[in-house]
Amino acid sequence: ARARHRNDPRVQIYPHADAIADMEDERYCFIVEWLDPHSGLTMRYQMLYGPADCSVEMYDIKNRRPFLKKTRIPTVTVDTLHMGAVVTVYSRQLKIVEYGDAHTENAFSLARQATLCVVKPGAVHLTGKVINAAQKSGFAVARVKMASLSRDDAADLIGGSSGSSSDPSGAIAELATGPSVGVALVGDGAVDSFKRLVQTELVPALGDCVWCADSAERVDAMTRAYFAKPPACRLSDTALAVVKPSAMANLGLVMDAVMDAGFAMTGAASFTLDRVDAVEFLEVYKGVVPEFAAMVDELTSGAFVAMEVALTEDGGSGENGVVEALREACGPADPEIARVLRPQSVRAKFGFDKVRNAVHCTDLPEDGELETHYFFKILQA
Repeated sequence: ARARHRNDPRVQIYPHADAIADMEDERYCFIVEWLDPHSGLTMRYQMLYGPADCSVEMYDIKNRRPFLKKTRIPTVTVDTLHMGAVVTVYSRQLKIVEYGDAHTENAFSLARQATLCVVKPGAVHLTGKVINAAQKSGFAVARVKMASLSRDDAADLIGGSSGSSSDPSGAIAELATGPSVGVALVGDGAVDSFKRLVQTELVPALGDCVWCADSAERVDAMTRAYFAKPPACRLSDTALAVVKPSAMANLGLVMDAVMDAGFAMTGAASFTLDRVDAVEFLEVYKGVVPEFAAMVDELTSGAFVAMEVALTEDGGSGENGVVEALREACGPADPEIARVLRPQSVRAKFGFDKVRNAVHCTDLPEDGELETHYFFKILQA
């Protein structure tokens, strides 16, 4: 283990790395960046991760000194570690920008390969099922976004021309017919593995519902282009459902449960919040519920997905209706109570406790527009 690290110049400059290499447990090394909101400076750290106990150690590269002693961070797992990922350590959003040594690069560059899946406009209601199939097959969800593509956008994504003669399959025209859902996935040999999943499982079960990347060389460019698009959203007669960080392992199932309860997804995007933004969003609960501080901790513990939902035609209409219906579908805030009173509710099925209760949903009818605007307009600015 010592020899593996000693000759790598990226590790050699950090004196503690040799000592880490002597440990029996495996350790992976990453270079991460954190934007200090007060100074506006970007700080760089060496982050050492132990998969055996989900431990994290951090070292200040510029000042050459320890920043965080070895600490167990349960929300940081191997699935969350890949190039470009944002991991949360004590409310700090740390972006992985480099592999810290050759050993980590060799272990993660192929094993944690990225791919892009786009749920087609006519199949947005199947997004939860697509994501669940991916998660069951070992893929980690890196990012989600609902966006509308122009014909030129779709042609750039697929790698063809926007002219009809260059679109014999009709895929370009199909992707430009309305909002689609982009899902960035990470997994072992992700590009080829996901293509096999589409052919062997998704198409037989759900039909021709997704387009996916077929070239590992173009994945990064395609993903950047898709996620640079503004989010699709309605911002009226809608409510907000947030799949909390602690429920992200069941993201597909939770999204599916929400939509199966009579809702159409009109917007979706992945977010990570710092403590200031989380406190601002949850301010209405401050001094009202004793779990307020824990709620902030939960919302800043990792990435989550915010969904804007509207009632389907069978579910009624009007903003009051959608907020009240969503609150009923999610169930009581305490999952234990939900399992007694509303056993089929989202929180009853996927919640752990009053804080890690799977979803946040809009509580008051007048807050429906406010909450969707906060995520899909204010935070996107």
